[in-house]
Amino acid sequence: MPEIVGIRFKPVSKVYYFDPREFRDLAKNDPVIVETARGEELGWVEISLQTVPDQEIKGTLKSVVRRATPVDLLQMEEYRRRDEQALEKCREKVAELGLPMRVVRAEYSFNGRRLLFAFLSEQRVDFRELVRVLARSFKTRIEMKQIGARDGAKLIGGYGRCGRELCCATWLTEFHPVSIRMAKQQDLPLAPSEISGLCGRLLCCLAYENDQYAEFRKSVPKVGTPVATPLGKGVIVGLNVLTESALVEVDGELTVEVKADEVERIPNSKDAGPSRGDARRKGRR
Repeated sequence: MPEIVGIRFKPVSKVYYFDPREFRDLAKNDPVIVETARGEELGWVEISLQTVPDQEIKGTLKSVVRRATPVDLLQMEEYRRRDEQALEKCREKVAELGLPMRVVRAEYSFNGRRLLFAFLSEQRVDFRELVRVLARSFKTRIEMKQIGARDGAKLIGGYGRCGRELCCATWLTEFHPVSIRMAKQQDLPLAPSEISGLCGRLLCCLAYENDQYAEFRKSVPKVGTPVATPLGKGVIVGLNVLTESALVEVDGELTVEVKADEVERIPNSKDAGPSRGDARRKGRR
């Protein structure tokens, strides 16, 4: 199995594997210079030397070039202070050229040899003239990167409808698929304004508890199924996943909340699966 070190380039970002070469004593948070597809980058060790299965390695591992020096770190800080100025300059040029794009981030490489601009746009943008103008202005290599709405929210930050800072900007290192089916599974309103985040896409948090909802729904009868409960026979009119209970309308008059394992499906009634009581008795056999 190959030996790797895991490197993170930003505080809330994905960890990438690199070949440690002779730098086998690297410890967590050590700054290093590594070779990437875009040239040399400065990052921090997140995972110290270890072996991983071959299937976790995609392509050829790039290498750790050397340890970062205090000069590298000071140089990086100096260029970080120039990022905001570069961003404002780029926005001015975008406005002058009338380009349909919103530039949200400017970022120098640690040594100033490259300047990356990240932008949002609903369409493809011909930014060749912009790159030429910026290259003359900043006297360095210019890169433009069109990003999606989720990545834009991650860079800009903000607060969600829960009142907390955005997950993507504080701890979520990778985006996972989120579907409208997850909202339906959790009985959430399907109005876009209710289940969309600041990015305009489906809330990432729809995926956090989805497995719990799916597992619970497999173990209890569907809404509309006739059931027997300690309080009498009735029909399921709702489910409460958080309390693991069912809302049952008893004798067509009273609606009660009953623990899921106390609900028994009435024989010959149509149902998607066994009740928890049925499953428990099967286990005893």
